[in-house]
This record gives sequence, structure tokens and C-alpha cells, in this order.
Amino acid sequence: MTQRFDAIVVGAGQAGPPLAGRLTAAGKTVAMVERKLFGGTCVNTGCIPTKTLVASAYAAHLARRGSDFGVRTGEISVDMSKVKARKDGVVLDDRNGIEGWLDGMDGCTVFRGHARFSDPHTLLVGDDTLQSDRIFLNVGGRAVIPDIPGLADVDYLTNVSILELDTVPEHLVIVGGSYIALEFAQMYRRFGARVTVVEKGPRLASREDNDVSDAIREILEGEGIDIIVEADNVRVAKRDNGFELTPRTGAAPIAGSHLLLAVGRRPNTDDLDLDRAGVGTDDRGYITVDDQLRTNVEHIWAMGDCNGKGAFTHTSYNDFEIVAANLLDDDPRRVSDRISTYALYIDPPLGRAGMTVEQVRASGRPALVGQRPMTRVGRAVEKGETQGFMKVVVDAETKQILGAAILGVGGDEAIHGILDTMSAKAPYTTLARTMHIHPTVSELIPTMLQEMSPLE
Repeated sequence: MTQRFDAIVVGAGQAGPPLAGRLTAAGKTVAMVERKLFGGTCVNTGCIPTKTLVASAYAAHLARRGSDFGVRTGEISVDMSKVKARKDGVVLDDRNGIEGWLDGMDGCTVFRGHARFSDPHTLLVGDDTLQSDRIFLNVGGRAVIPDIPGLADVDYLTNVSILELDTVPEHLVIVGGSYIALEFAQMYRRFGARVTVVEKGPRLASREDNDVSDAIREILEGEGIDIIVEADNVRVAKRDNGFELTPRTGAAPIAGSHLLLAVGRRPNTDDLDLDRAGVGTDDRGYITVDDQLRTNVEHIWAMGDCNGKGAFTHTSYNDFEIVAANLLDDDPRRVSDRISTYALYIDPPLGRAGMTVEQVRASGRPALVGQRPMTRVGRAVEKGETQGFMKVVVDAETKQILGAAILGVGGDEAIHGILDTMSAKAPYTTLARTMHIHPTVSELIPTMLQEMSPLE
């Protein structure tokens, strides 16, 4: 029997459930379809579990540094089973909260199963046939498995399966040098593993400016993590006690106990039968959307990681806000209005907003740039965490802030003062003349803005 709804939402990640909430509050009937875990990547295999593990790793790191602060500690050890149990508890609470909310939502019917299109208005979920004049896809993404010679012969981990470890690896080898890879690298080094990062390109975190990449590498190497770059011919071979990875032709093999693949993400769009609905995708499988997140089929929208407009929880949630504002609030919001912003959660974290200095330089516009090492930030000195620096780049003619990076203690929070100023389209002088609280990291941002020089 065919069941009709005012809206069908496929995927209970960060955009789907709040949209179901808004639609049902507006008196609409909604079908929510989830094939696996409620909460999507963020709750189950992304932000929530990894940042919980990062917190445990930071506690171990700080305990080892106790003597730096005049605190005597004994030998520090990590009980990985308890670390995992803590992580699992946090994840389960969040997941159950979302699932319970949807199950109890008036006007929302939850379907547990895999959805496939049979025509532009119809989805099949197991034995159920669902129809609607409005369909919202929030199907997320998954780890890319690279084509590495010998990989089929060895056991390997992804960002999902590594979360199930309840022991510390002897030697964790990570293929990939971007955000997921680096967070796991530092985390497991602090848990006590030997860690090697193998990156195909010439530097870590390649979307950042060179000085940020260099500082990140220095931080990680300072904790004993081995970094190998320009690994352009990776291959692996099984060994009795693990595996060997050869990073490039002629290089010595690296013996490891655990292999983590962290080379990128791909959208979960290849098993929806999108062709039956006429929904277009790009050459990487991302669903093509306009500035208000409609696909080429007028009554179908795509939100979150599957649309290629961002790969973060905050971009996914903002997608929901944009869709809801346009549909329900007569508020014409657009994807192009938002400023790119994100964080890298190594310790210290990197907070980023807007353009890099290299992007501004490539644009050819006249600009001012300011920079300040964390060694000259009182809050960082007091906390004994002086690694990193902050920098900002400003349009010399319009006085608009174009971008900023804060790699240092509190950088993921301090960046928001800059982001808010950018969003308000206020000149940098507004922030430069604002009195901030002492002692904080943020208080040195006005100082940095007052000491800028022309970008060469």
C-alpha cells in the first residue's frame, strides 16, 4: 500500500531531524527514513565520538605534564577500554535522544530501512512505498577506500572502525595527512601508540597556508609522531604480526600493527537510484544543488555532506536553516551568503574563517596582514600552551576582514569574534577598537589588527 506524506526526509543526520521538527510544527505530515544510526556521522562516527576521545587524550597529555605545573603525578597509563566506554556512553545518549525525539514527534512517521527512488515522487523502503511532493535528501557520506596495491590482503581501519578499538595499537600507521588523519594521529600518540602519518602530497593540511601546515607538522613531530610526505607510490604487504607499508619507490618499508585509511570522503548517493528520479550529480557523486539547495528536480532538495557544499556538522545544520527559512519563513537565505569556517581539533586547535593569505595573494587585491605568535598571548603563557600563532588578512581598500587562522589554545573559540565581524560586514576597525576581557586569547586579536602591514 502506498503511503502519502507532505514531506519525506531521507537520513536522520544533522539536517534531517530539525527539518522534520519544523515541518511537523507547521502542520505537515513527515516520513523520516533512516537505514542505520540516528544522528548521522557527527553523533556516531564523527564529531561527538572523536572529540570525546580527544578530551581523554588531552587528559593523559596534561597528566604527563603535571610536573610543569608543580603537580606530582605517578606513572601515567591509559585504560583504552574505559576510554572507549566513556565515548560509547556519550554517543549513545546523543543517538537515543535524537531517535526518541523523532519517534515521539507528532506528525512524523519513522521508517527504518534503506530508501530507493522508483520515480521522482516515490521512494521504496523495504516493503513500504512512500510518496510525496517534497523530498529532502540528507544521506551523508563515508570514507574513501583508496586503490593501494596489497590493501586487499591486509586488515585496515577507517574513521568508523577505529572507534571500536579497546586497546592501544603498538604502531598505528595512518595514510592521509588532513584533518581526520591528524586528529587520530595525535590522539593515539597521546594514548601511548607509536604513530606514523603517510601523506601523498608535499605537506600536511594542504588547504592551509604553508606556515600553518609547517606549524602543525612541528606540533605533531614534537610529540613524537613520524611524518612522511610525498608518499606518491604507497603499497602494503601482509606480515605475520601486522603489515609493512612502503611509501614510495625505493623507500624503506614501515612495519605497523594497525593501518588507518583517512584520505577523504565520498557521498552516499550511489545506492539511491537517483536516475529514476532524474536527480543530477557531479563527477564525484555529489548531488547538484542551487543556492537554496534545490536539486535539478524542483521538488527535491539535498542537504548535508551529500551536496558538496560543505563537509561539516555546522554546514549541514546551516543547510537545514536555509531550507526551512525559504520554505516556511519567507526568508530568502542562500548558501553563498555563508562564510567558510571550520576547525582542526588537534591540540592546540586550528580555527579558520574565510580566505587563506595565499588565496588573497592570488586574487591580486591590495591587502593587509597581521600575525602574532601565541608566545605573546598572556593566556597561552599562563596555561603553559604557547604553540602556534594567529593571523588575519584584510582588504586594504574596503577594510573588510577576508580571512583568519588561529592555531593555538582556544583558537576554535576565539575565531568566532573574527567570523562575526566578517558576517556583519563591519570594517576591521570595529573589532580593532573593541575592548576585550583580560586575560583571554581573544583580547590580542584587536592588538593584531592594529599592527598589520601590507601583504607583499
